[in-house]
Amino acid sequence: MATMIQDTPHSNEPPRVALQSLDSLWFQVAGTICNLRCHHCFISCAPDNDKFNFLSLETCKRYLNEAAALGVKEFYFTGGEPFANPDMCEILAETIKVGPATILTNATLFRDSTLDRLQRINESTPYSIEMRVSIDGYSAEMNDPIRGEGTFDAAMKGVQQLVDIGFLPIITITRTWCGDDGDVLATFRQTLVDNGYTRPRLKVLPSLKLGAEVARTRGYHDDERVTHDMMANYDPAQLVCSSARVVTDQGIWVCPILLDAPDARLGGTLAESLVDYPLRHNACFTCWSFGAICSNVSTAATSTTDA
Repeated sequence: MATMIQDTPHSNEPPRVALQSLDSLWFQVAGTICNLRCHHCFISCAPDNDKFNFLSLETCKRYLNEAAALGVKEFYFTGGEPFANPDMCEILAETIKVGPATILTNATLFRDSTLDRLQRINESTPYSIEMRVSIDGYSAEMNDPIRGEGTFDAAMKGVQQLVDIGFLPIITITRTWCGDDGDVLATFRQTLVDNGYTRPRLKVLPSLKLGAEVARTRGYHDDERVTHDMMANYDPAQLVCSSARVVTDQGIWVCPILLDAPDARLGGTLAESLVDYPLRHNACFTCWSFGAICSNVSTAATSTTDA
């Protein structure tokens, strides 16, 4: 039986992925601070997790200027919960001067003033603004054991609010169930339609065996890693590290998944981060297996292995 381990580097030299082009820039805009404490969060975000903190408007503007000079094409905002950052709307307003933006949110912190500002920004920009809302079940009974009591109703209200102001949010669902996805997705779509979202968009994500998920299910097995043989005839463009970097309050990281890995920090500027990266972490195996985890593709391949 394979040994269960946390996501740690290994001594033998792993395959490396070159940054083909810096197409996307992620902002860890809320750090690891979140109003929720989800039991599957791969970086264990929580109200009291300040390992990474909020990004300021000035910090974001500085990196946006550098990104524009490097030809970055799109921008993503994550956390933690982006709307926990009081500057989120102003940061978004600056971003859409440069290019399209996506916000990954749990949709439970919307105030009327926030929704009004989002609507005005969305209606004024020539670029697209995507909202990705995390809901991990089609009912409170399915979702709330993962994300916390009351979160299903709060998130569904948030989805309705986004739809009312003109967004078609992408609903992201981490795969925490076993068996076939068909019935789950069909029921989820119907639930969204019944709640006023008549054109639902769904994206299924694999679970990452890191952070809080290790206690909920398991960590990575020792043999869950990317090998040189696995990279033969594999298109590295499917890996986010081939085309993106992440801004945090502590510098630039290679991808949003490896914030707990000190070796994933690549420098203090985008220019310093334009280097290749070894696929030495077990989480790289999940990205290799599924591809497009971080993209806005509406559906992603899912596995029938254990949750």
